[in-house]
Amino acid sequence: MSRQRSIFDVVGPVMIGPSSSHTAGACRLGELARAILGSTPARVHVLLHGSFASTGRGHGTDLALIAGLLGMRPDDERIPHSFDVAAEQGLVFDFAFHELGDAHPNTAEFALTDAAGRQLSVRGSSLGGGDVVVTRVDDYDVEISGDLPVLVVGHQDRPGVIAAVTSMLAESNTNIATMQVSRERRGANALMLIATDAPVAAETVALIAAQPGVTSVQPVSAV
Repeated sequence: MSRQRSIFDVVGPVMIGPSSSHTAGACRLGELARAILGSTPARVHVLLHGSFASTGRGHGTDLALIAGLLGMRPDDERIPHSFDVAAEQGLVFDFAFHELGDAHPNTAEFALTDAAGRQLSVRGSSLGGGDVVVTRVDDYDVEISGDLPVLVVGHQDRPGVIAAVTSMLAESNTNIATMQVSRERRGANALMLIATDAPVAAETVALIAAQPGVTSVQPVSAV
């Protein structure tokens, strides 16, 4: 899901420093994980990989990741105090260092739990200049940059489900920018990621959620 770069990408993001990759990007990763979950988590265990693990604390990576999970933007002046804000809002968190194989050096993996007990795993990387990408949601390989709204649709891998979902989007005059489909195995659970030019209307989301074969629908806003 690429986008054209602007003068703001060259100059750098508006942010609370010191690093566009370790601070601004980390904050956007937290925002994106929160958006995929669909709410502010109640608990989160964060694995830090590569330079996020070795130099992240000095760059405020840990503070920025929690800030993003709380819904803060990279220019939010509360980022240096995000741990205090988390305590005030009841977000319980901890960090660990973990080798994630050939993942990008600036990678974090979130094990998220919401207030209702729903659990979700999200892995993402900060690519520099504030750009990020989520590469894994639970057991599915994905690519979510946060530059466009994305509809995350869990479904059964059976004929007609994808066609029904895309037809509903067409009927609501929603233009699809890109689409990814991953599945556990043939006939098992699968995941659709549909990036759209504009957010999908709540009414359309509800219709898709009621479609036979669809198990979950989560709109993810651009961050």
